[in-house]
Amino acid sequence: MSNLYWLTDAQMERLKPFFPKSHGKPRVDDRRVLSGIIFINRNGLRWCDAPKEYGPAKTLYNLWKRWSENGVFARIMVGLAAESTEHKTIMIDATYLEAHRTVSSLCVKKGGVGARSVAPRAA
Repeated sequence: MSNLYWLTDAQMERLKPFFPKSHGKPRVDDRRVLSGIIFINRNGLRWCDAPKEYGPAKTLYNLWKRWSENGVFARIMVGLAAESTEHKTIMIDATYLEAHRTVSSLCVKKGGVGARSVAPRAA
C-alpha cells in the first residue's frame, strides 16, 4: 500500500523522550506502532482494518490504550507545544469528525422507539 503514513526519523527523535521506558522486555518498533495509530485515527478505520505493514492490529490497539491511560499522548502534546516559540490556540471542530457506522444504531430501541424519546428514570 503506497499511501501509508510513516513518521520521519527527525520526528521520532523529537518524540523519543515522551515514550515509556522498556522494563526488560524488548520493545516493539515505536515508529511503526505510532505511525499505525496515526494512520488508523486519521482515516477513521477500525483497528482490525490496519494495514499489516504496521504490525498486528491487537498490538496497535493495546499500545494505543495503554499509552492513552498512562498519559503518553498528553505528554507528547504538552511537550511539543512547550517547545514552540510561537504560542497558538488550536481547536478541533467536532463537525469534522466522522462517526463510526454503528453509532446510528445506538439511539434506536427495539420497536422503533428512539432512545431520546424515553423519559429519564427518577433518581
